[in-house]
Amino acid sequence: MSGMMGNQLALVKREVWEHRSIWITPAAVAFVVTFIAIAAVVMVAAFGEAINPEIERIADATLPDSIRRAALAVFLLGNTTVFMFAMWFLMIFYCLDALYAERKDRSILFWRSLPITDTETVVSKLLTVLIAIPLATMGGVIISHLLNLIIMSVWLSTEGVNPFRFIWGAVPLFDTWAAVLVFLIAIPIWMSPLLGWLLFISAWAKRGPLLRAVLPIAILPFLEYIIFKSWHLGLAIVKRLGPETMPIVDVFEFAEQFDEDNLHDALAENISLLSMLDIGKFVTSTEVWGGIVVCGLFLTAAIYVRRYRDDS
Repeated sequence: MSGMMGNQLALVKREVWEHRSIWITPAAVAFVVTFIAIAAVVMVAAFGEAINPEIERIADATLPDSIRRAALAVFLLGNTTVFMFAMWFLMIFYCLDALYAERKDRSILFWRSLPITDTETVVSKLLTVLIAIPLATMGGVIISHLLNLIIMSVWLSTEGVNPFRFIWGAVPLFDTWAAVLVFLIAIPIWMSPLLGWLLFISAWAKRGPLLRAVLPIAILPFLEYIIFKSWHLGLAIVKRLGPETMPIVDVFEFAEQFDEDNLHDALAENISLLSMLDIGKFVTSTEVWGGIVVCGLFLTAAIYVRRYRDDS
C-alpha cells in the first residue's frame, strides 16, 4: 500500500512538472488580477477629490465591523471567481491532453518500460485533476488575495485611513480561504463524470480529442429528445458543467445573504463563509456518488484502452 501511494505521489509530481500549465495558469491569473488592482488604484487616485467623502464614510469608526467583514469577503470572493473559471478550463484541457499527448509524442513507450502499471498511470491523471490542480489554484488565490489587500492598504494609507483597523482587523482571510479550498476541491468531484469521459477520450482518440469528446455530448441529448421526447441526458450534462449546481451550497440563497437588505443581519454575528457550505450534504449526496461511479467506469475504460492499444 505504501509503495502504491509512493508511486502515485511520484506520478502526480511528474504530471505537475510536465504539464506546467497546472501552476502557470493560476500564477498568470494572479498576475493579471493584481495588475488590474494596481490599475484600479491608479485610476481611483486620479479622482481623489470625488471619492474622499466616500473614503471618510467607510473609515468612520462607527461603521460596524460586520459590514467591513462582509465587504472584504465579497471583494475576496469576486477575486476568486476568475480563478474558478481558469481552473474549469484547465481541468478540461488537461484531461483531454493527459493520455493523448503521451501517445502523440510516443513517450508512452518510455513509461511502459518502467515498473508502473497502466492503472497507476491513469489514476495519477485523475488525482492530478482532483488534488494538484485545485491546490495550485488555491496557491494562486492566496497570493492574489494578499497582494490585492497589500495594494489596498498602501492606497488607504495615502488617504489617511488606518489599514490595520479597516482591512487587516476585519478581513476574514482564513475563513474565506477554507471555504474557497473546500469549494475548489468539490468542483472536480462534482464534474468527475465529465472528467472521466475526457480521460477516456484522451486514451482512445487517435486525433482531434476535443472534437471526439464534444460531439457525443452535443448529439446524444438531441437523439434522446427525438426518440423519447425528453431532455434528461442533456440536463444531466449541463448540470455537471457548472459548480453553481453542486449540492454544497444554494447559490441563490448564498447571494441573498449578501443582499444589501440582509447584509448586516446575516453577518452581525460574524457568520462565516465556511459555515454557509453544506459539506455533509455534498458528501452524502447520491448525485455526487453516482457521478463518482460513472467516472470510475470511464476510468476503467481508459485503463483498458491504454493497456491494449498498440503504440509501437
